[in-house]
Amino acid sequence: MSLLLASVTCLACFHLENKGSATSATFGKHFARATLQELEIPAHGADEDLCTYTGHVSSYNHQTLTPNWVAYCLTDNKVQGSFKANYPFSQDPKVKGRQASREDYSGSGYDKGHLVPRADMKWDKQAYYETFYFTNVCPQNHQLNTGCWNKLEQKTRRMASRYGIVYVVSGPIYSSKSPKTIGKGGVAVPDAFFKALLVPDGDEYRTVAFVMRNVPEKQDAQACAIAVDSLESLLQRDLFPSLPDKQEARAEATFDWNDWK
Repeated sequence: MSLLLASVTCLACFHLENKGSATSATFGKHFARATLQELEIPAHGADEDLCTYTGHVSSYNHQTLTPNWVAYCLTDNKVQGSFKANYPFSQDPKVKGRQASREDYSGSGYDKGHLVPRADMKWDKQAYYETFYFTNVCPQNHQLNTGCWNKLEQKTRRMASRYGIVYVVSGPIYSSKSPKTIGKGGVAVPDAFFKALLVPDGDEYRTVAFVMRNVPEKQDAQACAIAVDSLESLLQRDLFPSLPDKQEARAEATFDWNDWK
């Protein structure tokens, strides 16, 4: 699904929408496991091709040849996993319809950027392997992939270790219905990427979202942080619809950087 922005340049201004909130002195100290299941699954239409894997779910778009979003739950136990291997990127043989290919990326100048980092799936061999399907891949600027985005992925793992559990939704953002493409298949190049995090805080929840432009310039995580409500308005998608309405409204309206720095 193509997602429209007023302009890509406005992404740099999103951090102004941090409304702030009072810091919770008990956040992360009195952790209660979430009773609801699959809190990380965004609202989606019947026409979306949902691919369910061992460790994550991907909504794959056969027009852009990239995911609409990926979602997974990361826990303190999972980040302690130690499995490592080098696998080639490949098409998922169980998914029908068009998929990106290695040839599309060859010579394009873009990395095959994981949306679900393989490092988040070191707890299981199959979960790790499945991150190399093209249903989990977007064209990503190399400096972003190895720099600021990689640091954000590391931060997410630290949050899982600190708070015990983090629900993660991530995906591409397109500013045009006719984005730049690579390869004979026409893989759409995102203008930016988003990552939304949800953490239980007793009977309540805390959230934060990040938007990073798909460019080589260095980007600061705090400057890229926005409220989930703001991201949902941009995407025109409810990212955490399983939350009870009152808790969702409170959790997504604001964020406190002290909880996430």
